[in-house]
Amino acid sequence: MNTGLRIAAFAAALAATFGTAYGVGSGVGEISPEPSGGAHQGHSAPSHGESGDGGHEQGHVGGQESAPPGGLQISEGGYSLDLRTPRLEAGKSADLRFSVVRDGTGRPLTAYAREHDKDLHLIVASQDLATFRHLHPTRAADGTWSTPVKLPEAGGYRVFADFRPKGGEGLTLGADLAVSGAYEPAALPARNTKATVDGYEVELGGALTPGRSGELTLTVTRDGKPVRDLQPYLGAYGHLVALRSGDLAYLHVHPNGEPGDGETKPGPEISFTATAPSSGAYRLFLDFKHQGRVHTAAFTVHAAAPTSIE
Repeated sequence: MNTGLRIAAFAAALAATFGTAYGVGSGVGEISPEPSGGAHQGHSAPSHGESGDGGHEQGHVGGQESAPPGGLQISEGGYSLDLRTPRLEAGKSADLRFSVVRDGTGRPLTAYAREHDKDLHLIVASQDLATFRHLHPTRAADGTWSTPVKLPEAGGYRVFADFRPKGGEGLTLGADLAVSGAYEPAALPARNTKATVDGYEVELGGALTPGRSGELTLTVTRDGKPVRDLQPYLGAYGHLVALRSGDLAYLHVHPNGEPGDGETKPGPEISFTATAPSSGAYRLFLDFKHQGRVHTAAFTVHAAAPTSIE
C-alpha cells in the first residue's frame, strides 16, 4: 500500500474511533510504568479523613446517588479543558500542553486546591485501554500545563484532567488526543484477577456492582511473600483508576485509610470502596510504590447486577 493510501486508511480508522467518543461527551512529571497483566468511570468514596467535596468523588458514594461519571465532558462546572497538543506521533517523546480555562473569560485557571500532593492529576489512556499513563505535569505562571509523554501505539486516546479549583468542587474534564502511525485496533484484554508487573504479583478481590458501593482489595506480593513495606505515593499506599470500556468514563477511587492514620498498614493489602455507575467491562489500574519505584498493575473486570435469590 502506498503512503497516501496508508495515511487515508489511518484517518478513516481514527475518525471512526473518535465518532464514538464525541457521541458520549466532548469530550512533567512522573510517568507510571507500562502496566502488565490483564486489566476502568467517575470517582468514588473518600478515604478516611478526606471530605466528600474534594473532587475525587463522582458516581455513587456509600450507596447514595451523586454526580455522573467524570471525563465524558470537555466542559463542566464553568471550566473547560483546552488541549493545546491535540496530536502526537507514536513512539516519539513530545510535550503534551494544555490549560484549564474559565468559561466566559477564556482565562487559564491558576488557583488550585492541592489534593494528594498535587494540584492536578493527568491521566492518558488509549481508547482500547491497552495503554495507560498517570502523569503529573508542571504549570507555568500563565496557567499552561505541560509534561513529556511517549505513547507506544497509534490510535485514539483520551486525556483526563483531575483537579479542584481553589474554593470550588472537584472536576474531571476529558479531551480526545490523536496519535499518528500505523493503527491496529486491539481487543479489550481478557478478564483477570491476578496481574504481574516488574516482578510483583497483585491479586484483586471483591467485585464492582452497578449502583452499589463495595470493597475492592488488592494484595501485593513478591516472590510469593507479602509486601508489608509499601511506601506512600501521593499521600496514599495505592491509587486506583477505573475506566469503562466503550466511552472511557472515569472513576478515580481512593483507598480506605491513609499513611500515618494509626490504622492503615503499609501492605500487603490496599483497600478501596468503589461503585460502578453501570454494568459493563472496566479496566482497573493500580499504582503502588515500593523500594523507591512506582509500579502499575492492570485488571479487566465486568460489573454485573447481583442475581436475586427468591
